[in-house]
Amino acid sequence: MGRYKEIQGKIAIITGAGRGIGRAIALRLSDEGAAVSLADVDLASAEALAEDIKKNGGEAHPLRVDVRNQKDIDTMVAETVRKFGEINIFVGNAGVGVVAPLLDTDEAMWDRVMEVNAKGTFLTCKAVAKEMIKQGRGGRIIVNASGAGKIAPGKGTPLGAYAASKHAVVGFAKQLGLELADRNILVTCLCPGIVDTPLWDQIDRETARIEQIPVGSVRARAVAGVPLGRIQTPEDVANVVAFLASDDASYIAVLKK
Repeated sequence: MGRYKEIQGKIAIITGAGRGIGRAIALRLSDEGAAVSLADVDLASAEALAEDIKKNGGEAHPLRVDVRNQKDIDTMVAETVRKFGEINIFVGNAGVGVVAPLLDTDEAMWDRVMEVNAKGTFLTCKAVAKEMIKQGRGGRIIVNASGAGKIAPGKGTPLGAYAASKHAVVGFAKQLGLELADRNILVTCLCPGIVDTPLWDQIDRETARIEQIPVGSVRARAVAGVPLGRIQTPEDVANVVAFLASDDASYIAVLKK
């Protein structure tokens, strides 16, 4: 049984739910008693997770969703309402990374990361917020950005396009939170650091190739700068999401500054 009894019976959508941080968030919210819609561009991963959740007694509905596609997003909202009755919690987690110095980033790379990370966050949050307003009972919108959305990663971690997209996500969440506050829809934005996910495997591998150093060196260098001395886990992020979805976070939202 979960820690936050008020989440029991709530309905949540998680994008990018099939693996990594999204999977951990879905499992945690399910453990808290929420029914979860599992949105992912890879339907097979969402279906596998749904089966795991159902085996543990939870309710889950897998959906193939490309967050760049308005039709997919509209279907995600409609199907969740049809299946579970309403939407109380939305976690915008879908994202992709591009590992390249900015001067080596071509237009296609830039467009892809911006479309998934920035445009995808905009489209999904907008659609869910409209449904929450129609429901008239408030809700929680939790956006998973990145530490790269607050501080440029630096020359040793060539994530310029990714950082630009996540800065856009942080700014969007701040504005959305201010616009929705009087509707009792609280918007929060997470900025995790170095998380043990397939994305960081990609960052380590491709940066090592660029710098011509052994695979694993980039990850080790990054973790060495973490005061706690360890890499962050997807479960660490999921713990924060559960808190932000709880009544304990009922006065927490993004700030103007």
